Amino acid sequence: MTARLFSLTIGELAQRHPAVAEFLAGARALEAKPDIALGDWIDTLDDDQLGHLGMDRDGVASHLDALVGRLDGVRRAAELPLQSLTLQGGVDKAGRLERLDLTLVPGDVACIVGPTGSGKSRLLADIECLAQGDTPSQRRVLVNGRVLDRAERAAFGGRLIAQLSQNMNFVVDLSVGEFVAMHANCRMVSRPDQAVAEVIACANELAGETFGDDVPLTQLSGGQTRALMIADTAVLSSSPVVLIDEIENAGIDRRRALDLLIAREKITLISTHDPILALMGDRRIVIGGGAVVDVIAPSAAEKANLQALGRIDDELAQLRHRLRRGERIDVLPDALFSQ
Repeated sequence: MTARLFSLTIGELAQRHPAVAEFLAGARALEAKPDIALGDWIDTLDDDQLGHLGMDRDGVASHLDALVGRLDGVRRAAELPLQSLTLQGGVDKAGRLERLDLTLVPGDVACIVGPTGSGKSRLLADIECLAQGDTPSQRRVLVNGRVLDRAERAAFGGRLIAQLSQNMNFVVDLSVGEFVAMHANCRMVSRPDQAVAEVIACANELAGETFGDDVPLTQLSGGQTRALMIADTAVLSSSPVVLIDEIENAGIDRRRALDLLIAREKITLISTHDPILALMGDRRIVIGGGAVVDVIAPSAAEKANLQALGRIDDELAQLRHRLRRGERIDVLPDALFSQ
């Protein structure tokens, strides 16, 4: 344990690190001895207290030292200004060189398209692990134009990037509000109650059926779960890069979800088969045979078509709402067939 950490009082440590405060509260240290130095508190632990913690004194010291170190790492990662993310080509499934040198900056949205099995998820996985030629594709991912060394890659890999997969299931026995509050405290948010309300409000804008903060996580539907995690990522996550695998399968308002992420100035990469999402991106990364075969910027005609597709999508959304309410669809709206 560092001398600096050793000399902090229990109260000071709890105030700086909410996650440490939970450990100290469980050890009944906050209410009993908030003004005692951490090192002195550890020295006063008796056998019953150590038995309750399941550690000896050295174990308690090592655990707190490691916990504070991880929290400091989260803070350092949040302070690392991400200016760009560069993808450099590797090889395709046949071993041929991939022609790829693509740089993305905060606020960019890149949509990854291609047939099932073409390698879209592989590209997302390469970005998630900040690949350095050590994955099957042999791609390299640069941060701010440079290769991260081994220590930086280990420290920042899980903090620069947030990923939302196709399948999500909660097993933790918490309510929605408790879960989001726990994340807010881990992120050291100054006003966790306000953050909880904002996340749930955003999630309800995306989900088909609204839910409150008292609903158990395990009772959320698949669409509600994805909506909650997208809102949580946008509002609470400090990760400047977001990877999403096929958001259109979530049963949520996918256009509003993308707008939410764009507003937070994150680099967003989405694997999708949805034409509206594909056209909403700043660029389309086309995958085939395990490699990027093209990077396409949307044309003026495509942008105009996107508006038309948006109107059709709105009409289809209204039809879905009517069906959910038990209404009949005997006549289709004229807007579906207008040019």
